[in-house]
Amino acid sequence: MTEFFTLVPPEDARARILERVQPLGEVEEVPTYDAVGRVLAEDATSSQVLPDFRRSTVDGYAVQARDTFGASGTLPAYLTLIGEVAMGRETDLKVELSTTAIVHTGGMVPEGADAVVMVEHTQRAREDEVEILGRVAPGENVIQVGEDIAPGDLILPAGHRLRAQDVGGLLAVGITRLRVARQPRVAIFATGDEVIPPDQSTRPGQVRDINSYTVGALVEQAGGIALRGGILPDDYERLLGRARRALDEGADMLVLSAGSSVSVRDMTARVFDELGGPGVLVHGIATKPGKPTILAMSGERPLMGLPGNPVSAFVQFMLVGLPVVYRLGGTTPPRRFTLQARLATNVASVAGREDYVPTKLTERDGDLWAEPIFFKSNLIFTLVRADGLLKVPLDKTGLEADTLVEVLLFP
Repeated sequence: MTEFFTLVPPEDARARILERVQPLGEVEEVPTYDAVGRVLAEDATSSQVLPDFRRSTVDGYAVQARDTFGASGTLPAYLTLIGEVAMGRETDLKVELSTTAIVHTGGMVPEGADAVVMVEHTQRAREDEVEILGRVAPGENVIQVGEDIAPGDLILPAGHRLRAQDVGGLLAVGITRLRVARQPRVAIFATGDEVIPPDQSTRPGQVRDINSYTVGALVEQAGGIALRGGILPDDYERLLGRARRALDEGADMLVLSAGSSVSVRDMTARVFDELGGPGVLVHGIATKPGKPTILAMSGERPLMGLPGNPVSAFVQFMLVGLPVVYRLGGTTPPRRFTLQARLATNVASVAGREDYVPTKLTERDGDLWAEPIFFKSNLIFTLVRADGLLKVPLDKTGLEADTLVEVLLFP
């Protein structure tokens, strides 16, 4: 077994487990409209041109642009109105020199016209005549055939995690079903004789299970399926039995909350080593909060032991667990959204340890300020009140007020 609390730098800890985690590789087919958050298993390409007819981007009048050259409010161009293009229908109208036709936003631009004048820049002189009060350039206010996408164009690559706008684009070219990666199934257990379900009233010495739900929510945000297994007592045989059963029943990843520090009652590392090689890879990460985090592998399945303190558990799963879930799901984590802000107060740290401090962001005098929320790691509302985590780098002994610092926003 790896020696307890041989602290590993955070990047090295992530690398040790990620180098062993492989995408699940299993594929399923789903309706496109249900695919937000899913990961494409193959490239999505267009089978058609879009748009497949010239469309107006405004309400107005289709014209030959040269008829408007020199037109102004004091010297309008006068064009003969030949009709109106009905929405949703092909038109046989043809715009020639000195003529125009009414068009609507999204409607077809008739043959012969090469621009559209916005209705705000026109005036009806007579029933069959329109005054054009300003010039337009060829192509103005017109979307050309194929301007959005052409047959064979790559829409989205394999490994892309689908967003709402992606679903719209796929449906626009008639792609109604998709082959996507199977969602990783993450079994999550809370442990400890003092832990009770959230719907029960606490007695002295008891705490509600928070970690199963915050970790589960992070799993689901990353596109996985959270399998919340409930609360297990401080009993080695029961821990081992339930952990084995979760893996036997198809969990792709196992997370145990609490039981990861050095104590006679802390059995997570022993359980992980018993589940099969290579066993524990890391027991202790040089961070605050979350130092006693355990990373392990049982064959090809990642295992993670989180501290019981809710802030520590949340921060460590966000920093280490989420990249593992993304890797299992066949994609890469989204770029971390970090901001630079001016630090409102001094923050102390210890060289050789990477600190993450819950932080609120405020605006003052046009500047963005980071206001650290100093905390003890079992106080969940430090996270509720925060917008993100202030990062104190590994080689720093602290950060000084009024300097620019990096804040990692919550997912």
